[in-house]
Amino acid sequence: MVVVSNPEFLREGSAVHDFLNPDRIVIGSDDQSAAVRVVSLYIGVTAPIIVTDPPSAETIKYAANAFLAAKISFVNAIAAVCDAVGADVKDVVLGMGYDKRIGHEFMKPGPGFGGSCLPKDTRALVHIADSAGYSFDLMRGVITVNEDQFHRVAAKVRDMAGGSLEGVKVAVWGLTFKARTDDTRESPALRIVSLLADQGAEVQAYDPAVKGPVGGVVPAADPYAVCDGARVLAVLTEWDDFRWLDFDKVAGLMETPRVVDARNLLDRPALERRGFSYVGIGR
Repeated sequence: MVVVSNPEFLREGSAVHDFLNPDRIVIGSDDQSAAVRVVSLYIGVTAPIIVTDPPSAETIKYAANAFLAAKISFVNAIAAVCDAVGADVKDVVLGMGYDKRIGHEFMKPGPGFGGSCLPKDTRALVHIADSAGYSFDLMRGVITVNEDQFHRVAAKVRDMAGGSLEGVKVAVWGLTFKARTDDTRESPALRIVSLLADQGAEVQAYDPAVKGPVGGVVPAADPYAVCDGARVLAVLTEWDDFRWLDFDKVAGLMETPRVVDARNLLDRPALERRGFSYVGIGR
């Protein structure tokens, strides 16, 4: 039996586009004729083709996702530094990204990474390295920073609420791990909701793609309903829909107009003109 490894590099929400317009095609096989047959499946797709052995092909997949996770954890760590010294992470990332060796991709601070790939593949790479006798402490740090980020966002919500969440109504916008998908697997939003609930918060959540109960949360039918009586609004997923809502109406519904924008999605000056207290990530 001949086994060919052909890892995919597809993003949720744009899988068809990514398949037809790949950055590269990776084929791993110890049998050259089998590799050629798999390569022939991609006739008409313009992309570099890498033919290698199966272990290398599989490691390319893990290493690519682990590197993206590392970029996310790095920018979230930089955002924490920005919070501490009064810098604006948007300007910092903009300045960094123009360096061609760094770039702008995966350099947006947020509530942490999640979904079906990055958490799984970072843990898998650590395990693979351990099994081979190498302690991948760098990747362990990436995972730790990501876990810490969930707690940092929850702490921002608690601080915005006045130091305690016991009995406090918190409105949450976003439950999926990212916008343009209904996937809630290992969602940072759900992790943060759980942390808020553990501290006594009464969480009311809305997500345009989530219609049924998930993670102990029953989502509301619209984004305004969850704001009724809320002391803090937490934006946890970067749905564009949230940018264009009626924030005068939101302010009128809330107990106090306070926003923790974990995606740096909303227009801060516009919110502050409407009387909102605003806290972002690294801003």
